[in-house]
Parts: sequence; structure tokens; C-alpha cells
Amino acid sequence: MDPREFPTKGNLMLAKNSLALARQGYDLMDKKRNVLLKELMALIDEAKDIQEQIDTTFTRAYACLQRANIENGISKVYELAFTVPIEESIRIQTRSIMGTEIPLVKYDEKQNNLTYSFGNTRESIDIAREAFREVKELTIKLSMVENSAYRLASNIKKTQKRANALKNITIPMYTNLVRNINNALEEKEREEFTRLKVIKSMKGA
Repeated sequence: MDPREFPTKGNLMLAKNSLALARQGYDLMDKKRNVLLKELMALIDEAKDIQEQIDTTFTRAYACLQRANIENGISKVYELAFTVPIEESIRIQTRSIMGTEIPLVKYDEKQNNLTYSFGNTRESIDIAREAFREVKELTIKLSMVENSAYRLASNIKKTQKRANALKNITIPMYTNLVRNINNALEEKEREEFTRLKVIKSMKGA
């Protein structure tokens, strides 16, 4: 027999405290899950909006690139493409939502400064460059939102498992334990009361 199940007042007090903690833990897990779900739903909506923007911007950007190729020549556009610096300024920080670390992606927009001369290019190059700059910004933003959503979903799953374990295993176990110890103590008190009555009646006789 588990020592915690011995019908003593000490064990009853411990069982009641454990039950109260389990219920409190479940309430906290439930609130955490609801907060995370709310954040996740907002991120899913945001990701959907960004994806739609990316689709539109990509389509426009490639149309602009096609026009730039026609007006400036593919070889010239290809040459100018090599002047675009490799993106090395991206920095990833984090913020916490109910214990879940989600990324904050930042980068240096100065890297979008012109890397070619206006003198020997047409306006179509500038338009295409600006369109692909928007694609870059949206892609960085989408990666941050999707990664955040993935981390939140993973934490929601863990939180749900813990909440279920408390609700379906821990709380019922301590509820039964409190009830059993209570019943045993009450039975012991009844037996003691009966025994004292018998002793008292025997003394009176």
C-alpha cells in the first residue's frame, strides 16, 4: 500500500493540498492554452494576408523584370544583378508569449540602397528593383510569422497534453484519494465512538 494512502489526518491534508495544486495547475494550463490559441489564430490570419501580398508582389515583380529585360537587355540586367549585395544584416531576436520564445527578425534596410548608376539604366530597372525589394521584405516577414506560428502550435500541443493529464489523471486520482481517506477516517471515528459507548455502558453496569 502506498504510504500516501494511509488513513491519517496528515495524509488527508497532503492529499487536499495536492488536489488544490492540481486544480490550480489545470486552470493555469487552460488559460495559457487559450492565450496561445488566440495568438496563433492572429498569426495564421497575418500569414494568410502576407502570402496573398507576396503572390501579388511576385507576379508584379516578374512582370517588371520582364519589361526591364526587354528595355535594357537581358545581359545588362544580369550584369546589374551582380551588384546587389548578399543579405548579411538579418538579425534574429526573440520575445516571449506565455513562455514560448518566438522570433523577431530585423535587417538593415540600407542594403537596399542603389548599387548602380541612373545614367546608363532605364526606369524599368528601378521599378523592378523596388518590386523585388518589397518581395524581400514580405518574405522576411512571412518567415517570422510562420516560424512563430509553428512554435506556438508546438507549445499549444504540449500545454494541451499537460492539461489533459491533470484533468483526466492527476485530479481524479487525488479526488479519489481524499474521498477514500475521508471515508476511512470517518469509519474509524464511528468505530471509536461505538467502542467508547460500549465501554461507558459496561462501566455503568
